[in-house]
Amino acid sequence: MNEQKKVAIVMGSDSDWPVVKGACGVLKDFGVPYEARVLSAHRTPAAAAEFAKSARANGFGVILCAAGMAAHLAGAFVANTTLPVIGIPMKGGAMDGMDALLATVQMPSGFPVATVALNGAKNAAYLAVSILALSDEELTAKLEKFRADTADAIAKKDAAIRAEAAAL
Repeated sequence: MNEQKKVAIVMGSDSDWPVVKGACGVLKDFGVPYEARVLSAHRTPAAAAEFAKSARANGFGVILCAAGMAAHLAGAFVANTTLPVIGIPMKGGAMDGMDALLATVQMPSGFPVATVALNGAKNAAYLAVSILALSDEELTAKLEKFRADTADAIAKKDAAIRAEAAAL
């Protein structure tokens, strides 16, 4: 059996941490190992590039990149690795995150960055779990159970609302 791949969670600034730590919680719930780092496409470009270039050799399988405003981090990472990169555009700045969203999705052909919603760190983690589950049956089973549990919870809420509505 192969050793489980890790997820790198990289943010351009520690101000992203309050949102990004939600991804850590999701990965922890699934038993997926992760490392969280602050690396900047602009302020620490050499360190960011080196991390991306060595990520596969260091046991990572997916990289999450959270950045706001110009949001170059995900693009800088995808330029230096063939691992899947998931961009998390962060809210804030003059355009309240729309600039980050557009910067993250507008990658050149051949260098795609999967992108989630503004501040969508948790969904980025769920996507990372789905990607890693492609080659990990145990993780696939955990993901299937999570999805079934989610459906069960909605069915219970639906039954409660239907009963309450019928009683009005």
